[in-house]
Amino acid sequence: MPHKKAWFYTALTLTGGFIGGALASQFVPAVAMAAKHVRKVEAEQFVLVDHNGTRRATLQITSRGMSDLAMYDAQGRDRAEFRAANNGGGSVGFYGEDGKQRILIGEARSGRRGVAIYGSNGKQLVNLSVTESNQASLTLYDPITGRARAGLGVASGGAPALVLFDQNGKDRAELHVLVDGKPGLALANESGKSIAGLPEEASTTAGGTQ
Repeated sequence: MPHKKAWFYTALTLTGGFIGGALASQFVPAVAMAAKHVRKVEAEQFVLVDHNGTRRATLQITSRGMSDLAMYDAQGRDRAEFRAANNGGGSVGFYGEDGKQRILIGEARSGRRGVAIYGSNGKQLVNLSVTESNQASLTLYDPITGRARAGLGVASGGAPALVLFDQNGKDRAELHVLVDGKPGLALANESGKSIAGLPEEASTTAGGTQ
């Protein structure tokens, strides 16, 4: 039986940035509201400041129609965000002192949901995702190039697969078990051509098939 190379490739490579990046807009300081009880307040933006007047949190609707809650540290650096896009996607993000993203959790409009973890250089290192069809995958990335190097996934039908990529992000080795229990192994060269494979085959004897 011929081996189907890269049968699980697309499930193991999650597109980076599906949750969204750091805030690009700068917020202006808010004017203090008169101290009185109100039942309802409507505005396009709210700014929370500390006792020194330093901005610590903002709640606004961005120019792209996104609901955005951002929280800042004492130095005014954006450290956490909670967003809801007008297309239905949502995310929670955490950022380092340098403004680079560290952790992103969210769901895209397509229904794909997951967790992305980034290194100190801003490159994605780990991604755990689940699709709308219940296909789950874990992808590990090269900390230098940012390319995928290893992927572990389970298809919606229950078949697991392990894929290893080279330094250029090309699929070089795959190990899988089909839903009928038959395992398979495939190796490929740098051009993507299969060079070896070990599919399970039934053994035949004089008395018939075992």
